[in-house]
Amino acid sequence: MKFLLKYVFFISIAFFLSFHSLQGQDDELAECIFDVRFQKVIIQNVPAEIQITCKNHEEVGFREIPLTINDSVFIALFQNGTFTITHTFSSKEEMIISIDGRSFSKNVTPIPLWMSILPPLIAILMALMFREVFTALIVGLVFGSVTISYFQGYHFIGAFFYGLFAVIDVYILESLNDTGHLSIIVFSLMIGAMVTLISRNGGMKGVVNYLSKFAIGPKSGQFVTWLLGLAIFFDDYANTLIVGNTMRPVADRLKISREKLSYIVDSTAAPVAALAFTTTWIGIELAYIQEGINAIGLDESAYMIFMRSLTTRFYPILTLAFVLIIIIKGRDFGPMLKAERNARLGISDENTKSLHPSVFESDDNYSKPRWYNAVTPVIIVVFGTFAGLIITGWDQEVWDNSAISYFSKITEIIGDSDSYKALLWASFGGTLVAVILTVSQRIFNIRKSIEFLIEGFAAMLPAVLILILAWSLALITNYMHTADFLAQVLTGMHLSAYLLPAITFVLAALIAFSTGSSWGTMAILYPLILPVSWMVSQQHGLDYNASMAIFNNVVSSILAGAVFGDHCSPISDTTVLSSLASSCNHIEHVRTQLPYAFVVGVVGTLFGTLPAAYGVPFYILFPLDILILYFVVVLLGKKVSPA
Repeated sequence: MKFLLKYVFFISIAFFLSFHSLQGQDDELAECIFDVRFQKVIIQNVPAEIQITCKNHEEVGFREIPLTINDSVFIALFQNGTFTITHTFSSKEEMIISIDGRSFSKNVTPIPLWMSILPPLIAILMALMFREVFTALIVGLVFGSVTISYFQGYHFIGAFFYGLFAVIDVYILESLNDTGHLSIIVFSLMIGAMVTLISRNGGMKGVVNYLSKFAIGPKSGQFVTWLLGLAIFFDDYANTLIVGNTMRPVADRLKISREKLSYIVDSTAAPVAALAFTTTWIGIELAYIQEGINAIGLDESAYMIFMRSLTTRFYPILTLAFVLIIIIKGRDFGPMLKAERNARLGISDENTKSLHPSVFESDDNYSKPRWYNAVTPVIIVVFGTFAGLIITGWDQEVWDNSAISYFSKITEIIGDSDSYKALLWASFGGTLVAVILTVSQRIFNIRKSIEFLIEGFAAMLPAVLILILAWSLALITNYMHTADFLAQVLTGMHLSAYLLPAITFVLAALIAFSTGSSWGTMAILYPLILPVSWMVSQQHGLDYNASMAIFNNVVSSILAGAVFGDHCSPISDTTVLSSLASSCNHIEHVRTQLPYAFVVGVVGTLFGTLPAAYGVPFYILFPLDILILYFVVVLLGKKVSPA
């Protein structure tokens, strides 16, 4: 009897525990608060993500839960309380999601993909028409933000006000919530502060006096600027700010226009960084090339493809040659001719200058022209950036690898470096050295030196604001898939494999022009176009070597087109920095540079990229293209009257 009672007792306890456990599981699911979130911006025929989350996911963990979406039932595997589905909206649609007896519904009206081109297009057209970049960027931002708000379900008036305020509390804040963007802002402010101090303490005047021995006229002054642009090859941002700020007083002294200075600065920054073997560009480019190789399944080295692609990088190489031709011949055409003639005649148009000249002039009442007060901080920035790249990308295994050359080791280390951190270290070090030199020589006391640093910060604020607005507009173009629209338009055409490099160049140029980002263009097109180029080549029956030639040319065309579009775009960050460093009105810089960039782009495409795809050797094409550019300058250009 006792045994029977014990048996019943234990059975009852087990049943109670089992029932309690099952009840607990039901209660756990019943108490789960589900949240359904749709992707912020939904574009027509572009896959969108819908995330379903259980807020008390710590208790739910991993679980399979029945889910109904528009009458379709399936089992959703929740991981840590989250499940994400992808759905493509081709038209207005009501989404009904049912889970655990609860339903969520949302009417979704996708934004037509063609509308994604309107925000950047409006900004670009307004900037070029009215020559005022702030209003143009703001109008483009507001239009894009209001468009997104309207398709999110707001009425027109509500969408206008919500979109208007979303510019500041959504897109500008999101663009600033990026360490890379913040690093560029801080780097620019530090460079501005350093340049202001070395200008006030007489260092810049000492440099001007020294360079005057070599730069004795407009031609030699432009040539020195071109050489400095080639010398600072490892980063386009550092190149732009250092060369522009250093040579601006020299250019003013020699009556070289600010437009011409900013053109030379801009045209020797990204092109050099796009060609050199040890730059902040090569790491990300090698990564994209490797992704394309992996997608195709090629047994090729990303670095070797990069090396082979240099023979077809027509726009960057021809741009450097074209600048040199312009300088040597002393001829200009288009808006640049007028700007140069005005500068030679001493006609000052204040509308062409973005910063007040006195910010960067020497204070002769207190300072003496000592060139080393300017050169020393600049050297700190230049070599400090290179040292920072080595430090942040250091890999002992790579350095100890005896199978590769020292040059390849340096290239791989810099490719893996943190360029933003290196720039910050270098700019801070240069500014600190400038303060130490100024105070130790008793040119200014510490308080006065800090005041000049703050003055330099203030001088950079207009350019920083343009950068922020340009980044915010680029964020909207990213949300609205502007690049996808442009890619679909051109890649949807049924074209010969031999035309792919030229078409790719045009596509990259359009995307970079519309988005203002050469790096963003590379990020979009490399994984998209590289596999396509290989598949199209194979479909046309090309053998392995011919397909690889097309592939290498496409690799070049993506980068070359990105740099070309970047040079032509008024919303490009490097274009902004070039006009900033040269203290030139931004729209005037774009307006005077555009004809030159367009000429090089057309010649490089028609007489370089296109025939190279058909097998014409590069050692024939480059001399031919340079000769064509030479005759363009001779025929279209006119002599600038001497000072």
